[in-house]
Amino acid sequence: MNSIETKTYKIHFNDQAYVELNRYIAEHKFSKIFILVDTNTHEYCLSKFMSQLETAIAIEVIEIEAGESYKTIETCVGVWNALSELGADRKSLMLNLGGGVVTDLGGFVACTFKRGIKYINIPTSLLAMVDASVGGKTGVDLGALKNQVGVISSGDMVLIDTSYLDTLAQNQMKSGLAEMLKHGLIRDRDYFDRLTNLSQLTLDDLDVLIHESVEIKKVVVTNDPLEQGERKYLNFGHTLGHAIESYFLSHPDKEELLHGEAIAIGMILECFISMELCGFPKADLDHITKTFNAIYSPVVIEPSDYDAIIDLLKYDKKNEHGNINFVLLEHIGAPKIDCLVDNELIIKSFEYYKSS
Repeated sequence: MNSIETKTYKIHFNDQAYVELNRYIAEHKFSKIFILVDTNTHEYCLSKFMSQLETAIAIEVIEIEAGESYKTIETCVGVWNALSELGADRKSLMLNLGGGVVTDLGGFVACTFKRGIKYINIPTSLLAMVDASVGGKTGVDLGALKNQVGVISSGDMVLIDTSYLDTLAQNQMKSGLAEMLKHGLIRDRDYFDRLTNLSQLTLDDLDVLIHESVEIKKVVVTNDPLEQGERKYLNFGHTLGHAIESYFLSHPDKEELLHGEAIAIGMILECFISMELCGFPKADLDHITKTFNAIYSPVVIEPSDYDAIIDLLKYDKKNEHGNINFVLLEHIGAPKIDCLVDNELIIKSFEYYKSS
C-alpha cells in the first residue's frame, strides 16, 4: 500500500514501514532508542518488532500496565522517571508500540520530556491504527474524564503493520471498527456500506479499508489541525460516547466499556438526535441502529444513569462558553458542528437506544 503523506510526517504500511524506520534511524544520530510497550504488546508484539530493527544503537524497553485506567499522569511520571534513570537525553528516540493508550500517553511523554524528544507511533490495535495514532493528539485522562490533559504534536512518522491485528481479541477489533464506521458516516456512504458488509470482507479488503480510513482522517486533520472547524466532525458519536465511557469506567457496579463500544452507542444516540434536529432520514437511522446492534452487544443504561452521564457532558472538549456542542448529521456524509441539544432530547435518545 502506498504511504500517506501529511504536511509534517508520513504514514507507512506493512513491509515498507520497517524499510522507512530503519532508513530514518540510520540518518539520525540518536543517542539511545526507547520502546514504550504495555504488558500486552510486550508479550505479543515486541519480539516481532525488534526483529525488524537494524541498528547498533542501544535500545531500552519501558513497560506500562495495559488499559485505559492506566492512561494517567501517574503513569507518565513513571515513564519520565524511567527515561531519566536510563539516561535519555534530547537526542533520544521514543518508539510507541501499542494501542491508543500507548500512543497517546507515549506521545505526550515524548513531547514533554526535556521539552521534547523525537518519537514514532507504531499502533498495534485497529483503533489506534485508524484513530489514535493519526492527527497528533497526545495526552492522558484526568481520573475518569477522557483526554483532559495533552498537546497536539505529531511524531516523525506512523508505522502501520496490520499483521499485529492477529494478536487482537474480537472485541478489540470491533472497538476499532467503530471509528472506521464513524469515518464512513461523516464522509462517505459508499465506504460505510462496504464496512457494514462484514461477511464479504477478506483480510486484503481490511487492509484497503484501513488505508482508506487513515486517508479520511488525514484529510480532515490536514484541513483543520487545531480543531477550529472541520476536525470537529471526527467527534461525531463522541460527545455522548465519551460521557458513557467515563461513566462506566468510574461506576463501581458497571463493567468497563472499550472505547469503540461506547462510541457505537454514542453514534446511535446522536443519529437519533440528528433525526429530531437536523432531518436525518429515519430509514438511515433504522439501518444504522440495526447494523450497530448486530455488531455490538447491547449495553444496559438505566434511567437512573441518565443524569450522571448528562452531567459528564460538561467536560467535553468541544464545549465553548458553557455550551455543550454536538456534532450531528444532516445525512450520511454531511455532518453539522456546534449543535445545541437539550437534556430532554438526550433522554429521549437513551429511551430510543433502550428500545432498539
